[in-house]
Amino acid sequence: MNSDDREDSATYRVVVNHEEQYSIWPSERKFPLGWTATGKPGSKTECLAYIKEVWTDMRPLSLRRKMDQRDKQVHSSKS
Repeated sequence: MNSDDREDSATYRVVVNHEEQYSIWPSERKFPLGWTATGKPGSKTECLAYIKEVWTDMRPLSLRRKMDQRDKQVHSSKS
């Protein structure tokens, strides 16, 4: 743990956007446009651990959907 983490006593929220990308945001600040809270408030370390647990696919949602659609088309053309 670096000195910045030890000195940071702020409470954060995990936020997620429409592309299912995650970030942390100070809980006392208004969330950026397009981002909503998910999970529970906590320390920076707790919030980052939550993100590590739930954000298992770093690709944006729109890309995942496009790739899934392409894969379905490839599989159906092979049948």
